[in-house]
Amino acid sequence: MHYDPVKDIFADVLRKYPSLRSLFYRLLDLLFLRAWYVHRELREIRKNFSGKNIKILDAGSGYGQYSYFMIRKLTPCSISAIDVKESWIEDCQRFFTAKNFTDIKFEVGDLLEISVKEACDLIVCVDVMEHIVEDVKVFQNYYNALKPGGYLLINTPSIFGGSDAHSHDDESFIGEHARNGYSFEDLTGKLSPLGFKPYSSRYSYGFWGDLYWRLIIKFPILMVNKLKAAILFLPLYYLFTLPFGLLFMLIDYKKRNIVGSGITYVAQKP
Repeated sequence: MHYDPVKDIFADVLRKYPSLRSLFYRLLDLLFLRAWYVHRELREIRKNFSGKNIKILDAGSGYGQYSYFMIRKLTPCSISAIDVKESWIEDCQRFFTAKNFTDIKFEVGDLLEISVKEACDLIVCVDVMEHIVEDVKVFQNYYNALKPGGYLLINTPSIFGGSDAHSHDDESFIGEHARNGYSFEDLTGKLSPLGFKPYSSRYSYGFWGDLYWRLIIKFPILMVNKLKAAILFLPLYYLFTLPFGLLFMLIDYKKRNIVGSGITYVAQKP
């Protein structure tokens, strides 16, 4: 299954109706469990800098929803957001400029080609590394870009059912993924030789989170993939399913999953 065609549908709608973007961001924050986990980690990391103005790299910014959260909730901060999709970057820049956010800049960029040195206090990379074959090179670029004491936050599918693959032989449910996911050991094994130190790690999408994902994300995506007009029926679908999905999300968010199909991993550059 490919997510990009579905993502492009939403991107086209936002391009035609930019006034919907703020509402769209709020819906993403509500409906995606990963956002709950990422937001919590970002708030905790921000406390470590007290009132300092921090420089953030949003590495693979997508729709710009995490940049939108950070520019409002992690102040004072300045953000550089990069992504390979030029049209998405242009759309984000227009929106943030219209909103008078002056401390954020969107640029087209390849994470394999980041060349800045010790420029960032925080790098945020959400649902990106599973798409990149040469991940160690990108991790090295992140290390170089961070200031000493800076943090790297990675959110990605895990090897424990991430990408809806439940064994090494399973293919990813997501056609754009270069790998099914990572474990704590995988990420530590790749980041530690570069100089990173593990700071925190948490598995998400355990039993309850997996139920939520299938009900709120997977089934609607499958429907829209088969018939684009199905997007018109999503409000009715969510009217009946969202209360159950939110309950499942809350249970997953509050408990400590031993394993799960997602992982939020924070490393620090000494």
